[in-house]
Amino acid sequence: MHKAGGTAAVIAACLLLTACDEDTEADPAPGSAPASQAAFTGAKKITAAGKSVNVSCSGTLEKGKPVVILLHGGGDALDKFAGLQETLGKKNRVCSYDRLGAGGSDQPAGPQTFETTGKVLTGVIGQLAPDSPVVLAGHSLGGLIAARYAPDHQDKVKGLVLMDATSPTQEADLVREIPAGATGDAAGLRTQTLAVFKGESPEKLVVADADVKSAGDIPVEVIKHGQEYLAQLPQYGPGLERAWTEGQVKWLAISTRSKLTIAKTSGHYIYQDQPDVAVREIEDVAARVAG
Repeated sequence: MHKAGGTAAVIAACLLLTACDEDTEADPAPGSAPASQAAFTGAKKITAAGKSVNVSCSGTLEKGKPVVILLHGGGDALDKFAGLQETLGKKNRVCSYDRLGAGGSDQPAGPQTFETTGKVLTGVIGQLAPDSPVVLAGHSLGGLIAARYAPDHQDKVKGLVLMDATSPTQEADLVREIPAGATGDAAGLRTQTLAVFKGESPEKLVVADADVKSAGDIPVEVIKHGQEYLAQLPQYGPGLERAWTEGQVKWLAISTRSKLTIAKTSGHYIYQDQPDVAVREIEDVAARVAG
């Protein structure tokens, strides 16, 4: 995560979020990579949507079982998931990847949209899970990306876990709770977060509010932080905390089989603060997808 001074900078980051084989493999059409090429362990570079993408996989690829794909928060990279991936890999095939502008992946050529970042994800899935269903487990901004992607890819995405995912109406929530005339930390938070939404971040992803689309009846676990860290912002914090909770509830509309869980002692990084909760919910969704 990018470090900056002041309470506002820390909370702003949280609002959004959130031995290697260096050979680069060719980018096949989605779903066409042989299963034998998808069964590697460790880190490697692949080509997705014409870009070099850093990926890492653990666990055994088994026929009929889903591949869990982890999506990191804004300002993070796949290394943040190392502990979670190692634990999940004991029971499931699990992979993570650096989005463009993050970690060891290429830089984006220009501003990104959910469509373009989704094309990279499609390329990643095509090589890491060519013959398998997929469970997307995203944290913060990664959760928002996963939730936007799943409804349009129901043929492949069969389960979702959203770990303190960025609200589908985050910009409207922020503007409503912190007025333009705010000063101090609140003003810094507002300015910095709105800049990130406009694509002023290493990923250059333009984040626009949108209604929650349905992904049918796939199993979905929405996990919300229990420690009210947003409330620490003077004057406007409690409102931001309420808006965040409302945003998590909005995500339940993505499926008729959605459930909300509160990680009671966790801050924004649920998979680090309460890894047992993250592991339990991801394993549960994966088991339901496997049937």
